Amino acid sequence: MKNYFSIYSLTLLVLSCQQDLGKLKPFFSLPNNLKEVSGVVYLPETDLLWTLEDSGNDNKIYSLNSDGAIVNEITIANTANVDWEDIAKDKQGNLYIGDFGNNHNDRKNLCIYKINKKMLNAKEATPDYKVTFYYPEQKDFPPKKKELFYDVEGFFELNNYFYLFTKDRSKDFKGMTSLYKIPNKAGHHKAELLGSIKLGKNYDDAAITSATISPDNSKVILLSHSKIWIFKDFKSDNFLSGDLKMGDLKHYSQKESIAFKDANTIFIADEKVKKTGGNVYKLNLDKIKLETKP
Repeated sequence: MKNYFSIYSLTLLVLSCQQDLGKLKPFFSLPNNLKEVSGVVYLPETDLLWTLEDSGNDNKIYSLNSDGAIVNEITIANTANVDWEDIAKDKQGNLYIGDFGNNHNDRKNLCIYKINKKMLNAKEATPDYKVTFYYPEQKDFPPKKKELFYDVEGFFELNNYFYLFTKDRSKDFKGMTSLYKIPNKAGHHKAELLGSIKLGKNYDDAAITSATISPDNSKVILLSHSKIWIFKDFKSDNFLSGDLKMGDLKHYSQKESIAFKDANTIFIADEKVKKTGGNVYKLNLDKIKLETKP
């Protein structure tokens, strides 16, 4: 009986682990005053997560420790939070605020702000410079409802360029994401279209809300409310041309933020909506089952 019980217990344990594979568990809860977090980025030098909120909230960025406590909050002078949708970093540790949320596809004031790393302990910071840009493919503001392809909620910086991933808001959702490239320098720039990909027919699965690149630049991950999309072995900087795998998080919430902690660990954050969300999750990529996109 003892041996049968051990085998039975071991079987249950294995099945339990398999069923739990990919499920997110909170690493910490976000502070109560940060209900609409729309981007996170991790700075290993200080072991802090930096975050911000989207439209209707303060023009501030916040650093959080591993307990979820606010270490510092910085007012970004000479800016307005029109729709801050993501935050990114460069290899030197400077931060970038993406004010490019464009739900109605009618904005002509899309921009990115650079925040110098020397100001991250201050209470107020003025951006080093402002990058403005436009999509040359967009002719109407707004376009037809079936052509609402010019919202962005996810980006990262690499080798003095920004890479932006669009969020499909068209009436007949097509699950399309396009990749645009913009120089990381002050001025007004034409966004260069590098490629597009169809990720799915379901909005919760395929509407992209954040993006991140691994520390060694070998993996790009896109986030939706319920899945992650991992690109590897891409050609040059057309990341969408890479080998694509999909990971089902087996967890639905209004996920808006993703960032690498290290080569194999990511942070994901979601907005507080009624009784759900308002957390930061830490996920080891080895613990999630990846599937080839059909």
